Amino acid sequence: MSFVARTSGEAAEAHPAQTGLSRAQIRELGRADLAACRDMLRGGSRTFFAAARVLPRWVHEPATALYAFCRVADDVIDNGGGAEALGSLYERLDLAYAGRPLPHVCDRAFAYVAECHAIPRAVPAALLEGFAWDAQGRRYETIGDLYAYAARVAGTVGAMMTALMDARAPHVVARACDLGVAMQLTNIARDVGEDARNGRIYLPLEWLREAGIDPEAFLASPQFTPALGEVVQRLLDTADMLYKRADAGIARLPLSCRPGIGAARRLYAEIGREVERNGCDSISQRARVSSRRKAALLARSAAAAVWSVPDLTAPALPQTQFLVDAVAASRRPEAEPPVSRAVWLIDLFAKLEERDAMRATGREFGPAAT
Repeated sequence: MSFVARTSGEAAEAHPAQTGLSRAQIRELGRADLAACRDMLRGGSRTFFAAARVLPRWVHEPATALYAFCRVADDVIDNGGGAEALGSLYERLDLAYAGRPLPHVCDRAFAYVAECHAIPRAVPAALLEGFAWDAQGRRYETIGDLYAYAARVAGTVGAMMTALMDARAPHVVARACDLGVAMQLTNIARDVGEDARNGRIYLPLEWLREAGIDPEAFLASPQFTPALGEVVQRLLDTADMLYKRADAGIARLPLSCRPGIGAARRLYAEIGREVERNGCDSISQRARVSSRRKAALLARSAAAAVWSVPDLTAPALPQTQFLVDAVAASRRPEAEPPVSRAVWLIDLFAKLEERDAMRATGREFGPAAT
């Protein structure tokens, strides 16, 4: 069943005993939960933190909450979770959007960020649908089919990031989805051997057959051949086309956000360059970008606040259009207009000071962050 079709009313009826926190309490605890999410991710998400260091704090912190929730969901699936585990993720998302998240820092922080930044529920719902496709072991016949998968597991992240930056113009969201899809294609090109040894194949089956490679025979004995290298190169070329399209969107982001998003774009594209330096052999080795190279790319992105790009008007990929439509139609709450980020931050810090004062006098309310 597609989670997108579920309604918040259905979620409320399914959990009559779940009281959770009030929206005011979610927002009060939000800052502490964001810090806890950051600490949880610090050790195991190096590429994320490398790029996130260049993002302004007002984007970095909510992005951390989104990434933490995505990581937790991904781990549930990777650890052998079947339909029951996936159902529990759907329920957690229902509760978060109903303002009654489970009492875990990731769920509370996600609910806080989704409300403050008006992230349409259809977007994280699509992400979970992509996880479900992974759990089902889906394969993809054409590049269009692969785009549909990448739209869900990575284009959704780009769409959510535009919501955090309140950059909701359809052409900008379309370019953010392009960036997410390009990153996923890069990951697939890098992980061909690892995926095959785990019984998975993400390369378009049509491309493999055109190169004279039988997908089943390849999975039975994953070996690098020049023909396979040509398929991997073809995928990297497709990713590069999308990276170039994404540059137009980066140029239209808030000025302070361009270095961080540009850093993520360059770091992932560089993975593709490493695959190429290895002769597109992703079977016997896994491409890695050295720390020195990452530092150089980050420095370059920090200096390139203004991007020179030719075109913003390319239509969205058909497979990401639903994400573009969802974000473009959403609006931040009137209490937090996008032009008043400074006012919003001042108000948040005032609430934190009030909470600290209440703690000092022993009048703290609500459950503690865990």
